[in-house]
Amino acid sequence: MDRIRAPAVFSQRKRQKGMHSPNLFCSYEIKFNKFVIFIMQRKMGMTRRMFLMELARRKGFRVESELSDSVTHIVAENNSYPEVLDWLRGQAVGDSSRFELLDISWFTACMEAGRPVDSEMKYRLMERDQSPPLNAPESEMPSFIASKVSQYSCQRKTTLNNYNKKFTDAFEIMAENYEFKENEIFCLEFLRAASVLKFLPFPVTRMKDIQGLPCMGDQVRDVIEEIIEEGESSKAKEVLNDERYKSFKQFTSVFGVGVKTSEKWYRMGLRTLEEVKADKTLKLSKMQKAGFLYYEDLVSCVSEAEANAVSLIVKNTVSTFLPDALVTITGGFRRGKKIGHDIDFLITNPGPREDDELLHKGLLLYCDIIESTFVKEQLPSRKVDAMDNFQKCFAILKLYQPRVDNSSYNTSKNLDMAEVKDWKAIRVDLVITPFEQYAYALLGWTGSRQFGRDLRRYATHERKMMLDNHALYDRRKRIFLKARSEEEIFAHLGLDYVEPWERNA
Repeated sequence: MDRIRAPAVFSQRKRQKGMHSPNLFCSYEIKFNKFVIFIMQRKMGMTRRMFLMELARRKGFRVESELSDSVTHIVAENNSYPEVLDWLRGQAVGDSSRFELLDISWFTACMEAGRPVDSEMKYRLMERDQSPPLNAPESEMPSFIASKVSQYSCQRKTTLNNYNKKFTDAFEIMAENYEFKENEIFCLEFLRAASVLKFLPFPVTRMKDIQGLPCMGDQVRDVIEEIIEEGESSKAKEVLNDERYKSFKQFTSVFGVGVKTSEKWYRMGLRTLEEVKADKTLKLSKMQKAGFLYYEDLVSCVSEAEANAVSLIVKNTVSTFLPDALVTITGGFRRGKKIGHDIDFLITNPGPREDDELLHKGLLLYCDIIESTFVKEQLPSRKVDAMDNFQKCFAILKLYQPRVDNSSYNTSKNLDMAEVKDWKAIRVDLVITPFEQYAYALLGWTGSRQFGRDLRRYATHERKMMLDNHALYDRRKRIFLKARSEEEIFAHLGLDYVEPWERNA
């Protein structure tokens, strides 16, 4: 078989150390000679394109870095058929008919199968009549609505009304499983699909209902089709019964435990939290010890009433130190949710910075303060999931309260009534932001996570701007765009304003 030499991929650490080596090449065996792929960088970004090219080469595909006469398949992400044709004209390509113009979902299907899959109609980019049929019957309206849905959730208004929960629940199980496997491509495929279906104002009952919808890749369509026909997804059911998934689900439910730690424990042969607690050789972090100590409280849901009670405590405490400070509850509660698993607060002070101690020590069961690492005039991060650089306090707060239903908090059968506690441990995140960055921080910390991802992608690909929780930078004008409110940020991006309760993507 032929072999192709592709530039070696170096880690970020090596690049930072100056280990640039453009003359080093990795050699990959070409298994599929008839397919020559070119991946468009437009709306995708260089880093993601390089990752996908490397992935395909490792699986035996021939991938060209430059568009050439040998290319047979052009893969595009978030580009319409006219946009791809326009790009090809800019490359002085007269006849585009010699190429297969394919959506990224075809590439994803190939990577999953480990071989080329047929370029069926559902994968092809083609001219589509977007105009609604005159006097269209009601049965055809879902397809018309679907054809008008934007790929970006920041251009959709998604409330908590979900008509397609049986589909989105399955998608989120699949996404979480891929997240545990650190497979970002497939994880995002299901998360974006779930976001689209949450927006639809009607329940999907047939495959025709999703015709024209964005983010409907091959894996997603398979799950939808099976649920329509069988009432459930065998793939999601298989994941729920998978030993690795069940262990990771348990491990990550502990405050302070992420995928890396879960992977370590799983490799050690640990499968349950009981086994973790029984292993005396494990060295738990301070955060993880607190997570186990208050586990029953922390895994129970936080109600809206509890969130309001904590909000009052935080605001009263902050006002004793900073009378003019603005304290805003963010996250799911700001988006109108009635329950959550933690409570996020954004704190800013219009006057001088004097925000060292914000809570009475007697109320805190645990506190981990992360100092600010923000550098003035620093460009926004290019990563859609990048953590911001604000000062933060990850805390567990003791909320005193009368117990209405002890069963949801006290699971031990041996707990004596005299030992029933009159407080609950609640996860609280406090984020301290400079007043001039408050609008951007509020937008980012309100979420949802998928809404934030899409907002940043939209800024990058559609507006040539860079957005994060600190600032918005216009790359064409080379200036930072100031904003005193979320409405001004949406205006800078040329978007209609989306209310917090409409961002549940």
